[in-house]
Amino acid sequence: MKPAILKKLLDERAENHPVALVTRIDDGAQCVVTPGESLGELELTAETLAEVRRHLDEDSSGLIEGGYFVHVHNPALRLIIVGAVHIAQALAPMAAMAGYQVVIVDPRRAFATDERFPGISLDDRWPDEALEALKPNRRTAIVTLTHDPKLDDPALIVALKSDAFYIGCLGSRKTHAKRLERLTEAGFTEMDFVRLRGPLGLNIGAVTPAEIAISALAQITETLRQQPEREAKAA
Repeated sequence: MKPAILKKLLDERAENHPVALVTRIDDGAQCVVTPGESLGELELTAETLAEVRRHLDEDSSGLIEGGYFVHVHNPALRLIIVGAVHIAQALAPMAAMAGYQVVIVDPRRAFATDERFPGISLDDRWPDEALEALKPNRRTAIVTLTHDPKLDDPALIVALKSDAFYIGCLGSRKTHAKRLERLTEAGFTEMDFVRLRGPLGLNIGAVTPAEIAISALAQITETLRQQPEREAKAA
C-alpha cells in the first residue's frame, strides 16, 4: 500500500469518517473512497464510485463489477439520547442490541444513573456541550426526549449543524410547532427542518414508553437503510 493511501485511510478512520479501501484485483492498485472524494492510484468511473458508496452505506465489503474489492471501514453507528427518561430506558438497550454505541446525555444526575442505564455511557454535561464534544457524523442518530426546551433546544441547534443522519424530537404536533418557532428565531429555516422528525417515531399507535422506543428505533432504522435509495432516486 502506498504511504499516501495508508495515511488517508488512517486519517479518515481517526476522525470516525466512513471510508472504503478499493483494490483492483488484477494488479493491486488501490484508492481510498469517502462519501465526498476519492484519492489514490485508481481513476474510478462515476458508476463504480456510486457502487463503492453504496457498500459504504450498507456496511458491506465485497467484490464489485470491474474486478475491484471494496473493504469498508465504517465507524460504529451511534445513538445520542438527550434525556434520561423512561423512553430512554427502553430505547437504549434496544439500540445497543441493534449495533449502536449509545450515549445518554442529561445534566440531571438523579436521572442519568448507572442503576437506571446499566452498561450505557452517560454524559452529564449540558446537551450542547456534550454534542459539540461527541461530534455527530453521518453514522449518528440523535433523539431529544426531555420535553424541556432548556435541554432539547440547545441539543437540536448543534444537531442541525451536524451531519447526523437522523434527528428526532419527542412531543405532540403542537409542541413541535412551537419548537420550530424557537429554532426559526435561532436562525434555522424550512430547509433545515426537513431533517427534523417530530413527533419522532413511525406511526404504529405507540402509547407506552417501550412502544414509543420501538417506533423511534424503527424510524431510525428506516432512515439509515432507505437513505441511500432515496439519494439514488434524487440523483
